Amino acid sequence: MINFDFIYTFLGQLIVLIIILIVILFIIALLFGRIFLKRGIIIFPKGLLFIIDTLYSPFKSIAKLLKLDEHLIDNMSIEIRNDINKKKFQQIPAKETLIFLPHCLRHRDCPATLQKDGVNCTCCGLCSIGVIKKKAEPKGYKLYIVPGSSFVKKIVRENKFKAVVGVACHEDLNQIMMLLSDFCPQGTLLKKTGCYETKVDVSEVLKIINSKD
Repeated sequence: MINFDFIYTFLGQLIVLIIILIVILFIIALLFGRIFLKRGIIIFPKGLLFIIDTLYSPFKSIAKLLKLDEHLIDNMSIEIRNDINKKKFQQIPAKETLIFLPHCLRHRDCPATLQKDGVNCTCCGLCSIGVIKKKAEPKGYKLYIVPGSSFVKKIVRENKFKAVVGVACHEDLNQIMMLLSDFCPQGTLLKKTGCYETKVDVSEVLKIINSKD
């Protein structure tokens, strides 16, 4: 005869142990991550990134519960992944690198139209997209201005590439870098977020673009 009381007790204890383990891993990741963000020193970067990626949703929930910075987990993941991939990214030719910019960088009077591969920038000078495009494309980069993740996935399927540069808000950038973690991603956060006329530090994007020179 099956002892359901034993099973329920066992499952209850197992769940409690899992929760405790997740909390302990969160504390470890938080401590190691803060050391990196403040001092630029990464301790066990790949292991730390694996833990953050695997427990991303629980970590975000714990951070919210503790009323910590809502972007803390995403920031840690982005910065660590940038650092891990930096050297390999620089060794990959620009012609084998894709750049994804969010369409929200556009000016409200942007004359560009949406095509099957994203927004077709005309370099009108109203926003920073044209500045980045003029610097990137002559070097061989393929630049795409995308309105959402579905466009990113479509472009990824249709292109052969080995590296990627992304610009987005905290959560979107982290998700893209996680999705394309096999392609040496380098990311730059938006300085001003929103639905339109967002801002990015162009010098930071150009620094990544020029790092292959």
